[in-house]
Amino acid sequence: MKKGFVLFFIFSFVSIFSKEVIVSQKELIKMYEKELKKSSVYEKFNPIYAREAVIGEQIKTITKDGLETINTAYEGDYIVKNQTLAKEEYIVPKEKFEKRYTFIKNLDKNWNIYKPTGEIKAIKVETKETFYIMAPWNEKMIVKSGDFLVSPLDYSEVYRIANHEFFETYKLKK
Repeated sequence: MKKGFVLFFIFSFVSIFSKEVIVSQKELIKMYEKELKKSSVYEKFNPIYAREAVIGEQIKTITKDGLETINTAYEGDYIVKNQTLAKEEYIVPKEKFEKRYTFIKNLDKNWNIYKPTGEIKAIKVETKETFYIMAPWNEKMIVKSGDFLVSPLDYSEVYRIANHEFFETYKLKK
């Protein structure tokens, strides 16, 4: 059975009994790891702005199509601002940030400019139902038809990138 059909069936069945489905990280990885391994590699090409987060600071990630998720900063985290039309912001833990970005220069007294170095695998979501996943930071994250479920190359996590922002920030690696 194809994964898309199984996913559609699960979401259709659950939506009869509940308004909101939240798929855990463990389930996402189990459901999509094989498909992600077969998918193409993408690289982030657009520089980002980043600054050190204030402990307890709450960030609402808002893409062109609305609220994606909410996250709270911990010690050492960074706030990243993509250079897209939405200028969406999100939180990245220090260890991940240092693996995925290289300092370019200071922008102003708050923000610095960084070059992305990370690569991801991505699959396009093709379902009629909007659903939610449990993001790696344990908050729900909306997923809509046309969005991308992505993972770093070690398949340690899966998260959503909205369709519009995906193409503003990622390109197929040559």
